[in-house]
Amino acid sequence: MLRPPYDRSALTAGIVHLGVGGFHRAHQAAYVDALLQRGDHDSWAIHGVGVLPADARMRDALQAHDGLYTLAVKHPDGTVERQVVGSVLGMSVAPEDVEAAVERLADPATRIVSLTVTEGGYAVPSRDELTWFRLVADSLALRRRRGIPAYTVMSCDNILGNGHVARRALEDYGADLDGVRFPSSMVDRITPVTTDEDRALLQAPDPWPVVCEPWTQWVLEDDFALGRPAFEDVGVQVVADVEPYELMKLRLLNGSHQAVAYLGHLAGYRYAHEVCSDPLFVGFLQRFMAEVVPTLRPVPGIDLDGYQRSLIERFANPAIRDTLARLCAESSARIPNWLSPVIRELLDAGRPVDELALVVASWARYAEGVDEQGRPIDVVDAQKERVMAAAREGRFLDELFSELPETRFRDAVGRALEQLHELGARATLSARA
Repeated sequence: MLRPPYDRSALTAGIVHLGVGGFHRAHQAAYVDALLQRGDHDSWAIHGVGVLPADARMRDALQAHDGLYTLAVKHPDGTVERQVVGSVLGMSVAPEDVEAAVERLADPATRIVSLTVTEGGYAVPSRDELTWFRLVADSLALRRRRGIPAYTVMSCDNILGNGHVARRALEDYGADLDGVRFPSSMVDRITPVTTDEDRALLQAPDPWPVVCEPWTQWVLEDDFALGRPAFEDVGVQVVADVEPYELMKLRLLNGSHQAVAYLGHLAGYRYAHEVCSDPLFVGFLQRFMAEVVPTLRPVPGIDLDGYQRSLIERFANPAIRDTLARLCAESSARIPNWLSPVIRELLDAGRPVDELALVVASWARYAEGVDEQGRPIDVVDAQKERVMAAAREGRFLDELFSELPETRFRDAVGRALEQLHELGARATLSARA
């Protein structure tokens, strides 16, 4: 296996990342790798920590090649750029040795603890559970006892104000956060699940390569307790206020993913590029984004019209083969973060919510668990039973959108759901075009 063009034996891990998955390896770890290639960042490599027993699989895959892995960037024309990433020095699994995981975070070399723990990972657990909350709280307490300054907690999850959310969650958990900084960030790179087809195409020596699109973006608030790498040298936008970028990405990109995912699946599609190559769906997506845009603030340096066009082009990249099943998963954690606030703002402003209502209706129709051809749908959601029961029993809005009691919104969802049942997804979109 090829090796990166820097001496990994001279590196130390200044970053501990909790939640090592495909996105982290295609995004933050790739940025750090680019910095290491420039030199003068030897103390900013990464050590990964898995919080779940299932993370042992990722640990074993990385360990088999000394932490090295293949990153494959897939372009729409079919070309593939390959590189070997060496920024992850190793990975441990907390359930196998909790004390060792806490020690890793408490090490004076650790100056940043970063997170990709999913949108649902910020619900405050009990103190008895082994979670990232416990690792952070216990390691901060240990650092205080040893006279070591607190590190920075850097969330990289798709949540508006993710730094503030992480702080509040840890405060509610009871952690002592004296001296801890919580920069917010916006992260963006479509990273589908690695398939056996990908492995065969890449013929990579490592068992778990990661594939991604060419586009990558990271906007980061400059608020760090013990310094940070010079992320701006490798394309990170380091800013004072991340929120405009977060709103743009969450409401346009993530919201648009939900807009096409359920309707596309109901219509018989299984990949995002199939949906976004269909003019009927592209037209709906354009109307959806036009409905959302009035809730955004001006975004420095961004042409919003161009950004919307770029999203459709990115979604239509046939090389990525991003599954609708991935986009439909864990909706009960995603929709409240990405779409409910938009609906609330539009209702308060007296603006239309028809396209957003159709998205909510399509989720309800999808959550019934049977598609338009009568085939079962595998609903993947931490609240699967609750969501499916609410959809099948006609109490979806009462159960999942009780904070949006307005008759106008409920009537719009009701009409859209009735259309989906009577006409199907394609005919519903045709009738609205």
